[in-house]
Amino acid sequence: MERTEQELLKRSKEITQNYLQFLDRHISEVVSGKLLDFMEINEIAARLFVSHKHLTDTIQKETGHHPCYFYDFKIIEQAKCMLLENDRSVAEVAKKLTYDPSNFSKFFKKFVGQTPGLFQKENKSSEKFTTK
Repeated sequence: MERTEQELLKRSKEITQNYLQFLDRHISEVVSGKLLDFMEINEIAARLFVSHKHLTDTIQKETGHHPCYFYDFKIIEQAKCMLLENDRSVAEVAKKLTYDPSNFSKFFKKFVGQTPGLFQKENKSSEKFTTK
């Protein structure tokens, strides 16, 4: 039985949505300590019952971005939140996110344009001004 173009588009959106929801849960599980490390994209694809290639092609076609883009983006967003809460050090945030602190700083700077320490310092100080 051949699928119609509309069914394929619907399935494509479903796969993309499932992937993004999976990332949110997965990152939360790593941060909470339920999981010790992040999964590879091929492992995530298997959990979503699609091949690595199909997942990659579908996400790319649906969004214009590779699945890694969303993975990294969501990790960075989590890191930003963690850097601004409870006076956590950059090293603590890095370890919670399963990174070596120096690798984490490079990763963060690549996406945000500044080191996590500078991000934390600038945003915590601006936060103090906005709460007065």
